[in-house]
Amino acid sequence: MYPSLFLIPVPLGETEPSKVLPSYNREVILSIRHFIVENVRTARRFLKQTDAGIVIDELTFYTLNKYTSPEEVSEFLKPIENGYSIGLISEAGCPAIADPGADVVAMAQQKNIKVVPLVGPSSILLALMASGFNGQNFAFHGYLPIENVARTRALKTLEQRIYSDNQTQLFIETPYRNTQLLEDILKNGRPLTKLCIAADITLESEWIQTLTVAEWRKKQRPNLSKRPCLFALYK
Repeated sequence: MYPSLFLIPVPLGETEPSKVLPSYNREVILSIRHFIVENVRTARRFLKQTDAGIVIDELTFYTLNKYTSPEEVSEFLKPIENGYSIGLISEAGCPAIADPGADVVAMAQQKNIKVVPLVGPSSILLALMASGFNGQNFAFHGYLPIENVARTRALKTLEQRIYSDNQTQLFIETPYRNTQLLEDILKNGRPLTKLCIAADITLESEWIQTLTVAEWRKKQRPNLSKRPCLFALYK
């Protein structure tokens, strides 16, 4: 196998890896001894779930977070220069998508290192697929502002893009603030604007529904507390 940076997806929650990841991913993982991860503990757990025979103590882990410097990232990639592939593992979902792993991939591209993205679950794409919204023109915005005035302004701006650009707007929130975000959307959104809420994607408790803002206002609010959710707006 040519020394490469493999982008290794992880289940979005307490889901058996074999249910959401191809068997080829396991083959790649078993061939790698160096991993760049957000959290060593959860990465080790994922690897053992993938194959119980993996000897964790034989692996090398490099921790990546918002404090990791470009110099450290460059050092993380050194094993490739010596002929060893590296695996990049996110906390959940696909590496480098709304994820600090993007910095590692950017550095690898600068160094002309082969980057290999593996197939796996992306909450953004899965939610878009199930929403019924425009899948040819869409934008993901990550987290909206926390402060009320700024968030209201952001929601109105995104809603305007739905109508002016025919563009689906997707965003997320910290699980414990999901309920407040939903209330803000329903308070400020146009009645005919459509809202899709996608919660616990790929989990046993998965729940995805699309309604207009007016319909959501009449409906009993779903319990979104502490559940990973993705919100999407369209016309």
